[in-house]
Amino acid sequence: MPEHDVQNLTRCLAENAEAVCRRYLSAGRRHGNYWLVGDVRNTPGRSLYVRLHGPSEGRGAAGRWTDGATGEYGDLLDLIRESCGLLDFRDVAEEARAFLSLPHAEPRPEARTKPATARGPAAHTEAARRLWSMTRPLAGTLAAAYLRHRGLKELGGLTSLRFHPTCYYRADDDGPTETWPALIAAVTNLDGNLTGVHRTWLAADGRGKAPVDIPRRAMGDLLGHAVRFGVASDVLAAGEGIETVLSLRQVLPDLPLAACLSSAHLAAMAFPPLLRRLYVVRDADPAGDHALETLAGRARDAGIELTALSPRTADFNDDLRHLGRGALRAILRPQLVPQDVARFLEATHA
Repeated sequence: MPEHDVQNLTRCLAENAEAVCRRYLSAGRRHGNYWLVGDVRNTPGRSLYVRLHGPSEGRGAAGRWTDGATGEYGDLLDLIRESCGLLDFRDVAEEARAFLSLPHAEPRPEARTKPATARGPAAHTEAARRLWSMTRPLAGTLAAAYLRHRGLKELGGLTSLRFHPTCYYRADDDGPTETWPALIAAVTNLDGNLTGVHRTWLAADGRGKAPVDIPRRAMGDLLGHAVRFGVASDVLAAGEGIETVLSLRQVLPDLPLAACLSSAHLAAMAFPPLLRRLYVVRDADPAGDHALETLAGRARDAGIELTALSPRTADFNDDLRHLGRGALRAILRPQLVPQDVARFLEATHA
């Protein structure tokens, strides 16, 4: 498709940005000049935001979107591609034309081969490394106080978590820059190389998140990577949120853990080469169910045994905080493979 046709489609979609969002991101809602939803696959939530009004191109353009949890971003053509699960750009263009009631384009050999989402994470990896270099160890900081307030009291050895006292925050490209203390988590690949960071902005007293619209955001190259606690060999437990997987660490301190930061990234996680058994720390929601289903197929193809770990409440951090460590142990015991009960649960309780 000629570039001028792509630009025309992008412009027409941007002029109807709210209608596009209501059609393809129906689980979201409008909030001021933005449409908020969980992710580009229409999961309920507030991580992804689409600008509804602005110039036709450049800084602050209408139709531009960013997923604060993953660092992905793009335009409305990218949004249609991802939400509809389309692979060929000609199909994306036809879907957009159908939505706009425009005439069909004649087939052309040219195609838009590099989506806008592919540019964002790689471009931010170096910035993520610079931010990580400016952090300090967790002990004795507001970040440690925040984790303890979430029931996470066993914090020794958490080298993948650090603290930044004045981390920049900006709600959108045109908003003012603020500074808040932040819990910074290192996102690494299977070789242990840092590819991104995850930021949780904190209240000034450390007893909760900062009072900002999107208190959690990731940046850098995230796909396939994770925030890791321990070195995985034959057994690994992986989930979405940092606090969720750290809750397991309170009663299973020797079990290697990985927080993939979103359901989509959990489904796409890279398997360690020696992995033989994967515990999926699932959240009790539709996105978590979809991630579990996708991982089950991938694990089966790779010859990896997969077992789901299900919380009694909304997630394992809620179980820990509201039911206590003893109850969490009792919830996990029947879900673990017997040899892992002896290896990870009973050995640490002795």
